[in-house]
Amino acid sequence: MAAAVAARNGHAQTLPAAVGKVTWISTTENAPWQTRALREPGWRWDTLDLLVSDSPAGPVMQGFGGCFNELGWTSLALISDADRETVLTELFAPDKGASLNLCRMPVGANDFSRGWYAYDETPGDFSLEHFSLANDHETLVPFIRAAKQQNPHLRLWASPWSPPTWMKKNGHYAEAMPFPGWPANNIRPDQVGHEGEDMFLQEERYFDAYARYFGKFIDGYRALGIDIETVMPQNEFNSAQAFPSCTWTPEGLARFLRHLGPEMQKRGVSVFFGTLERGNPELLNRTLADPEAARWVRGVGIQWAGKDAIAAIHRTHPELTLYQSEQECGDGKNDWSYATYCWDLMRHYLADGATGYMYWNISLLPGGASHWGWPQNSLLTVNPADRSYHWNHEYYLLKHASHFVKPGARRLDLDGTMNDALAYANPDGSVIVLLRNASAQERPVDLVIRGERIAGMMPADSFNSVRIAAAQG
Repeated sequence: MAAAVAARNGHAQTLPAAVGKVTWISTTENAPWQTRALREPGWRWDTLDLLVSDSPAGPVMQGFGGCFNELGWTSLALISDADRETVLTELFAPDKGASLNLCRMPVGANDFSRGWYAYDETPGDFSLEHFSLANDHETLVPFIRAAKQQNPHLRLWASPWSPPTWMKKNGHYAEAMPFPGWPANNIRPDQVGHEGEDMFLQEERYFDAYARYFGKFIDGYRALGIDIETVMPQNEFNSAQAFPSCTWTPEGLARFLRHLGPEMQKRGVSVFFGTLERGNPELLNRTLADPEAARWVRGVGIQWAGKDAIAAIHRTHPELTLYQSEQECGDGKNDWSYATYCWDLMRHYLADGATGYMYWNISLLPGGASHWGWPQNSLLTVNPADRSYHWNHEYYLLKHASHFVKPGARRLDLDGTMNDALAYANPDGSVIVLLRNASAQERPVDLVIRGERIAGMMPADSFNSVRIAAAQG
């Protein structure tokens, strides 16, 4: 910390030639996305120091995004064409707003679709003659196309929540009874599934048909001008839910990956393990113990309790790309308290090796209830009464990272008394520092970078993004 101490004691310039223009943006509960001036240099008793390494330490950042859910599009369809264009520009256009570039989509129905559907619900149709993307032409296809109009380089990956029901042991899209107050899903007690159970029928003909089902999904979207670069075989393979779900064992997933990998290779599509929602890295290791399956796995999608496994996975499998595949979804209230919790999630995932960070619901109606009754948060809320919309706190939090941290960025190590922070070096030479002041008082902070000091002030209870441009020749 010698450089930090020297800077604090006034032995460095405030804006030296080693760094260029500094942009400081802050968000509080009542004042989002405010540009702030740097403070006058000078030490105070409560000044925090943050020494930013000049040597990249983390893996290469892939990007940020959300999930293209059906209820996201049906809510956005309620606002005017002009407002929807404004929203999509803010979300996806490079360098204008959130600049989202790496997004998720479901393979068939998920918990935020309009209801259950699969692309082939004809029992025993192993030839997939009845495969159809017709449902998606009403929702997901226009949603993704509208996003790609803003960002033609938008990257996509996909995973199913449930296979077609005739490929499952219980013949039902769900595996659990609804919670009290949730809508009925018509599952019988004898159809309930359990964690650690393969509910997909473990026969070669089913594995083969399901792999080709993925292939038809990729081909069908590609014919529409929408390329999907990565698939994961199952969302939350340990979770039996009252909405579309399918539990698998790691060994069952390995058996399927032997079929899925070759089908995806034909199309130049990569395969990730996931999504992992348990904090046990052995679930991954058990699948990778099968060499025929392991050869296809290029990365891991991690969400919910899986956050407790990401550090171990990154340490033992540094060759695998890690995505935070779904931010925890809240309760539909979209309050500031939950946004502050989501900062902790973001910092945890990114500091422990995630190179892709996916928000969950992009847009919902007030209350955020799914078709199956679960209220969740979203980046924006659409009011159907007057067809207006507003951005929620978690949108600004995501934007604090996604607007500034570009694909190709690498995380930088940090040291000092300011320990609630992240930093990245962008390909253009700029440095991004993300800061969270959780205290009820404003706090001064000295950022020490390349041996020089930048003096700023963090508002009370705030998120902050600082962009330090590379100095010009």
